[in-house]
Amino acid sequence: MAEVVGNFVAGEWRQSKAVVENRNPSDTADLIGRYAQAEPADLEAALSAAKAAQVQWAESGPQARHDVLMAIGNALMDRSAELGRLLSREEGKPLAEGKGEIFRAGQFFAYFAAEALRQVGDWVESVRPGIEIDVRREPVGTVAIVSPWNFPVATPAWKIAPALAFGNAVIWKPANLTPASAVALTEIIADQQLPKGLFNLVMGAGSSIGQKLVESPLVDAISFTGSVEVGRGVAAAAVANMTKVQLEMGSKNPLIVMDDADLDLAVSVAVNAAFGGTGQKCTAASRLIVHEAVHDAFVEKLVAATEALVVGHALEDGTQIGPVVSEAQLEADLDYVAAGKAEGADLLCGGERLERSTPGWFMAPAVFVGTTPAMRINREEMFAPITCVQKVESYEEALEVANGTPFGLTAGIMTRSLARASHFKRHSRSGCVMVNLPTAGTDYHVPFGGRGASSFGPREQGQYAVEFYTAVKTSYVAAGRP
Repeated sequence: MAEVVGNFVAGEWRQSKAVVENRNPSDTADLIGRYAQAEPADLEAALSAAKAAQVQWAESGPQARHDVLMAIGNALMDRSAELGRLLSREEGKPLAEGKGEIFRAGQFFAYFAAEALRQVGDWVESVRPGIEIDVRREPVGTVAIVSPWNFPVATPAWKIAPALAFGNAVIWKPANLTPASAVALTEIIADQQLPKGLFNLVMGAGSSIGQKLVESPLVDAISFTGSVEVGRGVAAAAVANMTKVQLEMGSKNPLIVMDDADLDLAVSVAVNAAFGGTGQKCTAASRLIVHEAVHDAFVEKLVAATEALVVGHALEDGTQIGPVVSEAQLEADLDYVAAGKAEGADLLCGGERLERSTPGWFMAPAVFVGTTPAMRINREEMFAPITCVQKVESYEEALEVANGTPFGLTAGIMTRSLARASHFKRHSRSGCVMVNLPTAGTDYHVPFGGRGASSFGPREQGQYAVEFYTAVKTSYVAAGRP
């Protein structure tokens, strides 16, 4: 029996009675480890320790914070091959994607290390004589971070890094499906010279320990990434305590293919956007909106490219699509395939469970055509290797269909027309717009977030992160006479 890995609370690793097993979705016979589930007493200890440690950390100065974040970032980048393998083994994304995620997480910490040194304020002359004003940013306090399983290191990294850079304490509740990655990142952070209790890891179910965390009046800010339903619950809990909140939630991202698009490029971009990470990305393109003039040719090439994708064990050479993350996720994905068929969409390829040499949660990537905006598969976030083609007659109709959703995270267009691209950038109701690029794939030094049901609160990443992780203070001083 594998040793139980504990939670990191108040500077120490703590055990508990409840334990979950973590198994490889590429090979369910492979037990990755057994992980303790945090208890209410663990959370209380974390909250108490964080409050005291945060005061000490805020007074440590920007150079100390820079040095710690750089050390974390360098460790992640140096160990990207090792930890990327662990991530892929646990989450199921192909090895190259796993390694890339770890390296990118290191870049987040390196970026925010520099931001720790770049903090500036404003000196303002008052409209009243003899008074000076300065405006500065201060840490918000204790930050609760709730992160998902699909990017088990990158997503928490882009939350933890700015939280620490700007002088805050952190209590992190990761997804229960990917505890090994959470522990690996925590071990790197715990190796640094941090005040005891500044950073805490509390693993457990969102309905129990996660709910208690976001309901705590000792939390000053909550950064959450997950589903719309859970996000609304987090928002309700935050309002009860007037806690600052940042939510990244669902999406239903469109990729428009216009009649002037380079079809080979459009197919390559669509396959990348729809099926990268097994479609388990909030930025995945599950809606392909295609002009009727190129629809048939595009679909023919798309199906051929999709059928050529290699589905297999995440750690095997040549694998392009790994398994979905769990049995429950696979069942949900297959339910969407059945729903699409029942509503009259035509399934041209994929959509079935696959058997491989190891027991796992494998699914053939699916392409639906003949779909309409009213169908569930075009309205609900599936988080699956499924994409749906909708035929349109014009750019105007394409834009209307693209915007016809309560979500608004990313949106893309494939076109050679500068005028259309410019118009789409202005009129797409989304937080991120891609022109001749996949809807998935963003840079760490610029803001990320959406509109509508996709996001709520200040943006993540880049210099915009300072809006969430700090509070603005305006100070007035009567200068007096010399």
